[in-house]
Amino acid sequence: MSRNSRRAKVLHPNNGRALAACEPTRASRMRVLLMCLCGVLSLSVILGLYLNADPWTSHLHHDTHLMKDRLSHKPGKYSVAQIKKFAAQVNGHRLWETHLRPLLIERVPGTAGSQIIRQHILTQLGSLSAGWTLEENSFVSPTPKGDVTFTNVLAVLEPSAPRRLLLACHHDSKILPPDPKNPQRVFVGASDSAVPCAIILELAAALDTQLKALKQQKSAVTLQLVFFDGEEAFEEWTDTDSLYGSRHLAELMERTPHPPGSTKTTLLQAVDLLVLLDLLGGLEPLIVSHFDNTARWFDRLIAAEKRLHKQGLLTSHPIEQSYFRKDFYLGPVQDDHIPFLNRGVSVLHLIPTPFPLFWHTLDDTEEKMHRPTVENLTRILAIFVAEYLSL
Repeated sequence: MSRNSRRAKVLHPNNGRALAACEPTRASRMRVLLMCLCGVLSLSVILGLYLNADPWTSHLHHDTHLMKDRLSHKPGKYSVAQIKKFAAQVNGHRLWETHLRPLLIERVPGTAGSQIIRQHILTQLGSLSAGWTLEENSFVSPTPKGDVTFTNVLAVLEPSAPRRLLLACHHDSKILPPDPKNPQRVFVGASDSAVPCAIILELAAALDTQLKALKQQKSAVTLQLVFFDGEEAFEEWTDTDSLYGSRHLAELMERTPHPPGSTKTTLLQAVDLLVLLDLLGGLEPLIVSHFDNTARWFDRLIAAEKRLHKQGLLTSHPIEQSYFRKDFYLGPVQDDHIPFLNRGVSVLHLIPTPFPLFWHTLDDTEEKMHRPTVENLTRILAIFVAEYLSL
């Protein structure tokens, strides 16, 4: 109910006895004096709480302020020199050799491969100076293959901040039979979704210095990285055989008070925007805007691509607007954003449509990835994140 629609409280008569305004009694004087004293004491308490309250806590006690701040959030604006600086911080060699290649193995939930790549993600983020809070969010869920242990990998820059920008992808790989002619050739899901994981790791590394400063400033908006487990179906895609990690995390965040002990706001309400990356890595991806309520943020991606192109900071990029387009739409895609979208979270879904031809085949390998495109997308996202967080 809005403030304008609240009803005024009706004043009740004093048992039918009216006191003349010009003839106050001693009792009425005492009541007035007591009311004044109570008012002064109440004001003093409120003022003391306000002056001593942590600004994040006082902010979070008003969930309407969260919504207002989210809707009115304005990105930073950067000069040509600043754009060049952010783009130059993206290291293509580090992205490919340090972040991506260790991920190019089978990583089915609950297997040794999954544990290896989770440790890789944690090691990379743990080595940064920004000081990420890292967590492995494990749970057991029934699947067509029996009970399986899934583990989401979570990284939060400043857990106490009132609001969060979420960058997410899935780290698991689909179960596919190996090549019968070459049993060593297995499904490694380069675009699905090793490359998105590597892009997010590189963003954290490239912006490390600025993110460390953001944390020290106690900004109202922080960054969270999410690497979901169990996006893929074990058999055929259904509502119950898919999105294991994202379904679990969305439900968990919905019932987790934020800040701890709050009765008004949850971790889910703290999410400004979920940016989900999937199936990235191939040549000439066509990425479209899926949701009207995040169109202005999609426009920021378009603007970043154009600015970087004009400054000659994108390679193998012949036209200024190649990846992010608003003049095409091929329909929605089921993915890890759905459990969050269904709970009211705003979403940018960065996935090429149509899907790459090698989707869910053994050909989804490093050799099919287009390195200049991967580096270009990382630079564009670096500008987007820097602007959103005003780094």
